[in-house]
Amino acid sequence: MTEHPRDTPQFYLTAPSPCPYLPGREERKVFTHLVGERAPQLNDVLTHGGFRRSQSIAYRPACEHCRACVSVRIVAAEFKETRSFRRLRQANEDIIGDMRAAVPTAEQYSLFRAYLDSRHSDGGMADMTVLDYAMMVEDSHVRTRIVEYRRRGPDTAIHGRGQGPLYAVALTDVLADGLSMVYSFYEPDEPQRSLGTYMILDHVAKARQMGLPYVYLGYWVDGSPKMDYKRRFLPQERLAPQGWERVDG
Repeated sequence: MTEHPRDTPQFYLTAPSPCPYLPGREERKVFTHLVGERAPQLNDVLTHGGFRRSQSIAYRPACEHCRACVSVRIVAAEFKETRSFRRLRQANEDIIGDMRAAVPTAEQYSLFRAYLDSRHSDGGMADMTVLDYAMMVEDSHVRTRIVEYRRRGPDTAIHGRGQGPLYAVALTDVLADGLSMVYSFYEPDEPQRSLGTYMILDHVAKARQMGLPYVYLGYWVDGSPKMDYKRRFLPQERLAPQGWERVDG
């Protein structure tokens, strides 16, 4: 019988299930647990290899007949802000994102619930309770942060925080070479702000400020309309069989 060191990751394969992105297809995932002292380093290595994190699990697609899911990361220092991106950023100048410890709150869950009910009422997360949400935020053995977006206030220039009700929230991992946007949600009654896109722009700015080269966006799925927005953030790199490949347009 082969014995494995306790800090050596063990990988497992899920059973086939319906693909959430492409109708009529099935998906399988390979996954491992992110636990212990080496979890942050393992998360870095696996993210570079196309994995994503969900709580204490790192996973990536392992579908037998499909390679549509492609890991994408923005090249932060060279990011090209289009005219529409500039307009969007200017439209949200009254909002600021405060990066803080990953601690769940009732206010966050209230916004999370409103977002799910409005945008993803038939999705796999629709039945998440406040305890489920707390686990999503807290069950992390890596360097995870919460970014809360609120209106700027009189003291924002001093302490870097906004005031008033939440507009948006991002659950973000800080990696050795970038920020990985694990999950984000926002006020569904403010469509003119395009808060989902704005949070990505803000993460690019934060990565630059922190001296980090990349913002990891997860998977772009060719043929899935709800994932197509990720193509807009250029230049970007996409993970191919031979490694990360740059895309400028």
